[in-house]
Amino acid sequence: MRHRNSGVKLGRNSSHRKAMFQNMAISLLEHELIRTTLPKAKELRRVAEPLITLAKVDSVANRRLAFARTRNPAIVGKLFTVLGPRYKERQGGYLRILKAGFRPGDAAPMAYVELVDREIGAKAAAAE
Repeated sequence: MRHRNSGVKLGRNSSHRKAMFQNMAISLLEHELIRTTLPKAKELRRVAEPLITLAKVDSVANRRLAFARTRNPAIVGKLFTVLGPRYKERQGGYLRILKAGFRPGDAAPMAYVELVDREIGAKAAAAE
């Protein structure tokens, strides 16, 4: 029986799942918008939102916890200098999941995961 077992297996073993969601969280925090399957998007919330909550209070201990979970110093820097202050007043709900139809190859439901209140033109302005 699966009583009280939270989380979705997604057809992967635990180390594969952990690595996949770590990589997806890094991509989401770096680009602020990613496209993935709907079940992965829903499960990604459980990984990415606590990282942003952690970044709201800038301390050495929180930076070390964030680094332990992401293993990426650039993302830790962005979390604490950009994303933490941006969501200082928001009490959770940092991600938005938008359904994006079905994938042509296998008809898997797709979704966009984005950070709410993200700056849409920032990447385009930086490129110019």
